[in-house]
Amino acid sequence: MDLEASRDSFLQYLQYEKRFSNHTLVAYTNDLRQFLEFLLSSYELKSTEEISHMIVRSWVVSLMEQKVTPRSVNRKISALKTFYKYLLRQNIVTENPMLKIQSPKTSKRLPVFVEKQNMDLLLDNIDFGEDLGGHRNKLIIELFYATGMRLSELINLKQSNVDFFSCQLKVLGKRNKERIIPFNDQICESIKKYISLKGNLEHDYLFLSTRGKKINEKFAYRIVNNYLSQVTTLDKKSPHVLRHTFATHMLNNGADLNAIKELLGHANLSATQVYTHNTVEKLKNIHKQAHPKA
Repeated sequence: MDLEASRDSFLQYLQYEKRFSNHTLVAYTNDLRQFLEFLLSSYELKSTEEISHMIVRSWVVSLMEQKVTPRSVNRKISALKTFYKYLLRQNIVTENPMLKIQSPKTSKRLPVFVEKQNMDLLLDNIDFGEDLGGHRNKLIIELFYATGMRLSELINLKQSNVDFFSCQLKVLGKRNKERIIPFNDQICESIKKYISLKGNLEHDYLFLSTRGKKINEKFAYRIVNNYLSQVTTLDKKSPHVLRHTFATHMLNNGADLNAIKELLGHANLSATQVYTHNTVEKLKNIHKQAHPKA
């Protein structure tokens, strides 16, 4: 089968059947485009049946020679593995060249997070303004920090997903999985105030632009980046950093790791365990206070 046709069929499968996020779809699209360009320029291949593990390995080597980071190379390998699993299920290929491909080793990167005192400064002392935009911007940051939800989950959040009686909301996460996240009374009042200022608009989406349109990922990212820049010198100032901050602060205050896993919507506990490394400083302080010889 033609490589481009196989790729297009695969991407449609991810979008319409697996319901992958736009961010993930863009990553898969770019990775497969680069792979197909390599096959055409280096081997003049256009058919899926012609690709061997040696050809895939040569692509991996070329990426490493171009100084692409091991983490990025691993993501591209993961995309190809998912691609070939699809091709096998569809009987487009009979052999999987990815079975013999090894991923390069990567150093573990700890999640960066905002210190509690800086989050307190942001939410208690920074002036967001009293207009609709100011309330919306503050609520966006409050919800990221209070719930740990993903960027895609926040921009797709609808008013009908918010249960004011039980102080909880329903989000649609990866792989179309729904989960319930609780929030406190203060967040409840902030949402109510924002909705009252927003008025009755045609969209059910909670967060809208000043033109009454659903906000996009870049819009929410800019808001978070702008306000985090006022309280932290971290290189990364993104919604995902607030997700890390939520998880780290929860763990530091005694939350069960399995509970954090469910709140974050992680499929495996191993994805959540990375946050335990950020609690070493807390353990040091406890040891210093409690041990007679510390």
